[in-house]
Amino acid sequence: MLNFIWCGFFIVAFIVAGWRSLIEGEINVWTALINAVFADAKSAFHISLNLTGILCFWIGLLKIAENSGLAALLSKGLRPLFRKIMPEVPDNSPAMSSMIMNIAANILGLDNAATPMGLKAMEQLQELNPHKDKASNAQVLFMVINASSVTLLPITILMYRSELGASNPSAVFIPILCATSISTLAGFLSVAFVQRLNIFNRVVLSYLLGAAAFISGLAWSFSHLTPTQRLSLSADIGNFILFSVVFFFIVYGLIKKINTYESFIDGAKEGFSIAVKIIPYLVAMLVAIGVFRTSGALGYVVSGIEKFFAWSGLNTDFVAALPTAVMKPLSGSGARAMMIETMQAYGADSFPAFVSAVIQGSTETTFYVLAVYFGVVRISKVGAALPCALFADLCGIVAAIYFSYLFY
Repeated sequence: MLNFIWCGFFIVAFIVAGWRSLIEGEINVWTALINAVFADAKSAFHISLNLTGILCFWIGLLKIAENSGLAALLSKGLRPLFRKIMPEVPDNSPAMSSMIMNIAANILGLDNAATPMGLKAMEQLQELNPHKDKASNAQVLFMVINASSVTLLPITILMYRSELGASNPSAVFIPILCATSISTLAGFLSVAFVQRLNIFNRVVLSYLLGAAAFISGLAWSFSHLTPTQRLSLSADIGNFILFSVVFFFIVYGLIKKINTYESFIDGAKEGFSIAVKIIPYLVAMLVAIGVFRTSGALGYVVSGIEKFFAWSGLNTDFVAALPTAVMKPLSGSGARAMMIETMQAYGADSFPAFVSAVIQGSTETTFYVLAVYFGVVRISKVGAALPCALFADLCGIVAAIYFSYLFY
C-alpha cells in the first residue's frame, strides 16, 4: 500500500507539472519541484534531528517507569479495555503500558510526550508480531487511534489564534472537542468492523460511555469560563500535567530505590536509535508530499471540491478552509501553514479561519504517523490502517465543518 501511495505522489506531480509547463506555459514549475525536493528532504532531516532530544528524554523517563514498576501499575486502569480490543497482546506485555501512556498524552495534547511513547509501543508490539513485514491487528488499531486521537487541550491552535488577533481565541475549543471525538470514534469503529471486534460487550461499552461522559463534562465546564480563562487554563493545565509526569516518574523511581539516572540513560540510548531509524522513512514521505503540493495537484483537488459544492447548490463559505483539510492528512506543518495563511488572508475572526482552526484540531497527520510509526519497525504492508485512518480523517473534517457552522 505505501509503495503505491508513495509512487503515486510523484507520478501525479509529474503529470500535473507536465500539463502546467506544456499547456499553461509555466516552465518554471520544474525548478520549483526540484527546490521542493531539496527543501523537504532537508526539512525531514531537521524534524528527525529535533525529535532526537525529545525521544531521548521521554523514552528515558519511560525506562524509569518500566524499571520501577510504575508502567505496569498505570496500565491496570485500561487493561480490561485493551484485553478486549487487542486480544493478541499479553497482559504482561510492556506494550500495554506504553500504548496507554501514549494515548493519555495524546488526549492531553502533549505531542512531545506522545510520539516517543507511541514509537516505543510500536516496537514492543512488533516483538509480538509473527509477520514482521505486515502490520498486526494490534498495530493497525493503535496506529488508527493515534491518527485520529482525541485532543482535549488544543493549546497550539489557541495560541496561534491569539497571536493572530482573534478576539475570542478559545471559541474553537468546544467545536474541536466535538469534531476530534467523532474522528476517534469513527476510526475505532472502522477498525472494529474490519477486525470483527465485539464492541457491544459490557467492558467496551462502559469505557466508551465513560469517555463520552468525561468529554461532555469537560466541554460543559469550559463553556462556562470566559474566553481569556479558557485559553489560560488550557495552557496551564497542559504544562502542569506535563511537568507533573516528569516529577512523578522520577520520585516513584526513587521510592522504589532504583538507579533513576542509569535507567534514564539506558532509555535515552534507545530513543536515539529510534530517531535514527525514522530519518529515511520521514524523508521519503515528506518529499513525496512536497512535490505533490508544489506541482499544483493539491490546488486542483481543492478547486474541484469547491466546484462540486457550488454545483450542488450548497453553502460554500467553508471552502476557503479546505486547503487545511486537504493538507492535514499529508503534512502537519503544511496544514498549520495553511491554517495561518487562511487567518492572515481572511482575518483571524472570519468564518474560514474558524473552520480552518477546527479542522486543524479535529484529527492527526495520517501519513506522517503512518510513515513514522510503521517506518520505525520496517513494516511495509499496513493492511487496513490507512483506509481506516483516512475514513476517520474524513469524518473528523466533515464534523469540523458541521460544528463550525453550528458554533460560529
